Amino acid sequence: MAACKKTLSDLKLDYVDLYLVHFPIALKYVPIETCYPPGWIDDPHDPKSMTLSRVPMSETWGAMEALADKGLARNIGLCNVTTSGLRDVLSYAIVPPAVLQIERHVYLQQSQLVRMCHEAGIAVTGYSPLGSSSYVELSMASPHESALLEPTVLSVARKHGSTAAQVLLRWGLDTGASVIPKSVQACRLQENMQLGDGFMSNFPGKEGFRLDASDLEALKRLDRGRRFNDPGVFSEAMGCFCPIYD
Repeated sequence: MAACKKTLSDLKLDYVDLYLVHFPIALKYVPIETCYPPGWIDDPHDPKSMTLSRVPMSETWGAMEALADKGLARNIGLCNVTTSGLRDVLSYAIVPPAVLQIERHVYLQQSQLVRMCHEAGIAVTGYSPLGSSSYVELSMASPHESALLEPTVLSVARKHGSTAAQVLLRWGLDTGASVIPKSVQACRLQENMQLGDGFMSNFPGKEGFRLDASDLEALKRLDRGRRFNDPGVFSEAMGCFCPIYD
């Protein structure tokens, strides 16, 4: 509750539209006075001080529901959970998750999880929709793993007169998710806005396009279960082994 209120104070808002549990990982509580914003470690002077806490997701979700009940968050949701983790939350949730945010790209399509969300009325948001791009500099991916260089993606892009990035974003949208790419370059931001969905269709530039059945089938075959954002890997640099995926 205190963390959410601090966020609202910083943003000068009475409520947020969406508040998410970032990872299904409970860490030792760190007072705002000690470290803000909170991070993975509990001692800002010790890079290897990540400490787990024995707090079940049911308790965390109850606290999230309290935020919704008090009107501090209009919607609450989850990030980075598996089908079993989602099923667990749905078994006791009074206020069900409105959104599940997951790593999702053509190399990690998570089709069963997406289907489960759709059947439960949960919106899916895919982060890292371009794949490895933002992970190379973090040594969490190889430059050779870029979906932007994937021959199948480039072939579909040529077919539609688009860029590889637009194909990857269009795939995310056409397979039932919203996408959240990131860029600091104005030309790429504009390119992302030219996909033709909703308000974006009024953005000046190239008219949007849709992938056809043959495109979707070709891109479906690229799924290799390659996950770039895995705390079971990166948490060890902070002095803790914390896998959440098998």
